[in-house]
Amino acid sequence: MKRIKFAVAGLAMVAAVALLGCGKNEKSTASSGSVSADAPGWRENAGKAIKFDWYINFSWFARHWGDSKVSKYVTEKTGVDINFIVPAGNEAEKLNAMIAGDALPDLITLGWYEAQVPMMIEAGLVEPLDVLAEKYDPYFFKIADSDKLGWYTRDDGHVYGYPNASYTAKDYEKYRGKLTSNETFLVRKDMYEALGRPDMTTPEGFLNALRAAKERFPSVNGQPLIPFGTNEFTDVGCTQLQGYLGHFLALPPEKDGKFVNFDLGNTEEEEYTRWLKVFRQANEEGLFATDVFVDKRSQIEEKAAQGRYFCMLYQNWDMQAPQNALYARDPESIYIAVSGPRNSKGEAPVLAGGGIAGWTITLISKNCKDKARAIQFLTYLISEEGQMDLNFGIKGETYTIGSDGLPHLTPEVAALDKNEKNKQETDIGVQYTYWMLMDTAWQAQWGIEYAPSLEQPQLWTRPYVRSYAAYDGLTLPVGSDEQLIYEDIQRRWGKVLPQLIRAPSEAEFDRLVAEFNQYKKDKGIDKVIAAQTALMNANKKKLGMQ
Repeated sequence: MKRIKFAVAGLAMVAAVALLGCGKNEKSTASSGSVSADAPGWRENAGKAIKFDWYINFSWFARHWGDSKVSKYVTEKTGVDINFIVPAGNEAEKLNAMIAGDALPDLITLGWYEAQVPMMIEAGLVEPLDVLAEKYDPYFFKIADSDKLGWYTRDDGHVYGYPNASYTAKDYEKYRGKLTSNETFLVRKDMYEALGRPDMTTPEGFLNALRAAKERFPSVNGQPLIPFGTNEFTDVGCTQLQGYLGHFLALPPEKDGKFVNFDLGNTEEEEYTRWLKVFRQANEEGLFATDVFVDKRSQIEEKAAQGRYFCMLYQNWDMQAPQNALYARDPESIYIAVSGPRNSKGEAPVLAGGGIAGWTITLISKNCKDKARAIQFLTYLISEEGQMDLNFGIKGETYTIGSDGLPHLTPEVAALDKNEKNKQETDIGVQYTYWMLMDTAWQAQWGIEYAPSLEQPQLWTRPYVRSYAAYDGLTLPVGSDEQLIYEDIQRRWGKVLPQLIRAPSEAEFDRLVAEFNQYKKDKGIDKVIAAQTALMNANKKKLGMQ
């Protein structure tokens, strides 16, 4: 379950943006043409060249449109060229500045969970997709998933963004056994097997395995072994020692009809604190390196690429680069997924698959230079034709249809994707190099082929995947009492979590837990949970669960 994020945005900016939206005059659309519910609008305008500015709210995105075969092919087919705009530094600062200056480009892609999404909508800075589709491309309604549209329909009856990597209840039924989770407990394969593949699901087994690893493999290429690793610690905690750990312990996301928020420190839950105490014991024995508390993601990935961790509670898809580096040196030194911490009943993990909210949403700005072409291009991108083009590329050149009737990347492109991913994305551009509107559930039907370095952790998760869709999007209104309480408790939890693991004794651990639980109560956590429970119940209603 994705941790809810809040961008810092002052009330002055919110007020300014609201005034900005109220006074905005809608720009005329350069081209509309005849519209039909039976044919995609983009075909009619395919011969007319246009270039859209597309803002991607992720500073790490480094691809360009027009370099790769796929992007050139799509432009030739649709007439649409793209200029990607990516923030050089802090994403929130860049986006907030564009919002305040009424300078949003034609298209915007950002995480659905970002506070700027409702800000832009409420200020009237983005167009309702359904209104644009009715006017310029009713074929959109044949292509768009009705469940996703329903999920993103706001109180005013309009839909402003369309998601990528979104999974509906129908997807979970249709692709049962083919969907994966990003949540894994990883061990270095050669070390784990040398230790006899120990059972690490119990506190005793976990600690014994870490002790044995440190004793037998004290160093890796002259550097100290790090027995256990996880995601970075921030000022609001550590996501993998919150939601991920809760999922491995099969802890329910709601109890007695109330939402359970792992990101606020689920220290009232005995099963959860039981494992935090295990980590405390590990730290006392020197099995938690200082690196774990201070390293940022780049440092974690660098050390993973060196094979310095024995085990990790980590998001497996972010391990692509380290896994490829390890596999190139020694295929036996990669990380594999195994059963990690379990609850006292030994129950199997319940891992989060993709939610209906997806990962990002794409919106069309009020400033868009040609709203007809924009909605038509969006329709193309989410259609099966667009998905085929962006996933597989050009038939006969980057993929062929095999004797099984399924599309397959050509051997040359497949090898390039597995061995030189960066070069493949730059030169070829398949496999959702341009992921802004990718339908990863749709992709599952083709039986995804993973590189040998990446396959095992992905496949391992399949039996344990479930939907947590009802718990997506429980974002509290910016500036509300509940949101301020939420952020205050999160910041306190960010300080308390490392204190718990570094506590010199179990008695001190218990004292810190009791103190934190009282702090949450005094601050008003019940008010937060009540508000998020109401949002959860609204989600269930949308999903037909009530």
